[in-house]
Parts: sequence; structure tokens; C-alpha cells
Amino acid sequence: MRLGLAGIGLMGKPIARRLLEAGHELSVWSRTPQHSIALAAYGAYYCNTLEELAERSPIILLCLADEAAVLAVTLAEQGLKPSLRAEHLIVDLSTISPGTTRQLAQTLQAHCGSQWVDCPISGGVTGAEQGRLILLAGGTEAAVARLHPWIGAFSQRLTHLGPVGSGQMTKLCNQLIVAANSLLIAEAVTLAGHAGVDAGKLAAALTGGFADSLPLQILAPRMASHCHEPLQWRVATLHKDLHYALQTAHDLHLSLPVAEKALQQLATALKSWSNDDLSRIIDLYPDFLPPDVH
Repeated sequence: MRLGLAGIGLMGKPIARRLLEAGHELSVWSRTPQHSIALAAYGAYYCNTLEELAERSPIILLCLADEAAVLAVTLAEQGLKPSLRAEHLIVDLSTISPGTTRQLAQTLQAHCGSQWVDCPISGGVTGAEQGRLILLAGGTEAAVARLHPWIGAFSQRLTHLGPVGSGQMTKLCNQLIVAANSLLIAEAVTLAGHAGVDAGKLAAALTGGFADSLPLQILAPRMASHCHEPLQWRVATLHKDLHYALQTAHDLHLSLPVAEKALQQLATALKSWSNDDLSRIIDLYPDFLPPDVH
């Protein structure tokens, strides 16, 4: 399968590696050229321009940081749009607002007849490296069907949730839960530590119970030890996604008070640790001494 990938960042790199290992022909482009060039050693074809990426790839994946990057890559003068044809399929793995997603899909459909699937991902860097990402797809049945021959290289499940925009809407629901959960994990680690409990054992102790989750297993040990490497997910990314969720809720005349409080906390963390791992939010709370020091 001939595929193109725009965006070789925290998530794009392991996704690209998985596709290449599965034997797919992959062309890559990145705003930071050395990221794409590095993948050439694994068999990827490095594209200097988005025009070249479109010429080589009937299916183009976007794995970009935010809405501004997606808009630039698709609609800017040097972006994909001038080179797209009816046979092209754009699969957006990024997380952006549902409204912008629908506008982009309509614009490119009117321009040349190309199709769009919004397919945001859940599972983090570890999920990408292990090929166990969860994919949330919005688009036509025919467009989503074009994903099946290759999507298993980096995912364990794809759910088609409805028309364009449905994948992004579901991802924002996911991020509401992740944001509130992450902040409560930080509070639980803080409470345990100050009460004399070994907070480093919290995740293992709660495994399999009602409080268990992937964020608990990843974040709690890092928070307890104040060890935030390697980078798994950025504070700025969750802040961005929660902002999109609350923006969408506002458009629907909904109040989401827990999400609003979580956004306030993340905004505070963003001032100091925007590009740091999400586990740094533990530093919003008073530090505690290890149990053997009490």
C-alpha cells in the first residue's frame, strides 16, 4: 500500500516505523526535515515538499500538533490542496475541533472531490510503539473502508462513529475523561504521600479495581517519583484538546463544570511546563517526603 505521512513528531515517528515494518511503501514529510530524513534509514521516502508527498501518495495521513498545523498543511499556498485529486484520501490522526474538520472536508470535496476521514488516536506513545492504538473514525463508509488494509499496523481497534467530525467529537469526550482523571491521580498521589502511604505503590495496589486506568498506571509512578522521562504526552496537548472540547460544548450551549475546572488547572501548569510530560502536573500540589523519611 502506498501511503504518505505528514508530521513526524512524538506520535508520527512510531506510527511511521510500524507502517514500514509492516511492509507498506511510505513517503514522509515534516516541518522539521531531519525528522523525516531520519526515517529514510528504515525505508521511508523523504519528500521535500507537500506537493511531492501528494504526487506519491493516494492516501495521506496527517499527524500534526494542532489545528493551525492541520490548516497550514492542507490549505496554505505550499500545502496539499493544489496537488490533491479526486482519488486522494486524507486521514487526519491529529486532534482538532469537529467544526474545523467538517469545514476542511467540505472545502477539499468541493475543490477536487477528495475524501476526508477524521481518525484521531488514543493510546499515547506506548500504544503507537506497540501497535495498540485506538482509532475513532468519522467519514463515509467507503472512505473508512480504505483504511482497513493498513491501519492494523499500528492499531488494535478502529470504530466508525458516523459522518465526518464524529471521530473528533468522540476523541474530545475521551480527553474530558483523561483530563479529569489525570488531575485526580495527581491529587490521589499527593494525598497518599502526605498521609504516610508509599505513593509509589498506589498504581499497583489499585490494579484491576474500579479506579484502575491506563493514565493511573502510567502517571502515578512518575508522579510519586517525580521522574517525568521519557516524554509520553505533553501538558500543552491535553490543554489544547480540553480547550476544543469546551469550545464545542459552548457552541452547543452546554456547561461542563468539571472540565472547566480541569482546564483552569492545566492552564496553570501550561505556564511553566507546556512541553513537559503530563506527569508534571503533580507539581501543582505540595510536595511530600518518602515514607521512610517521616
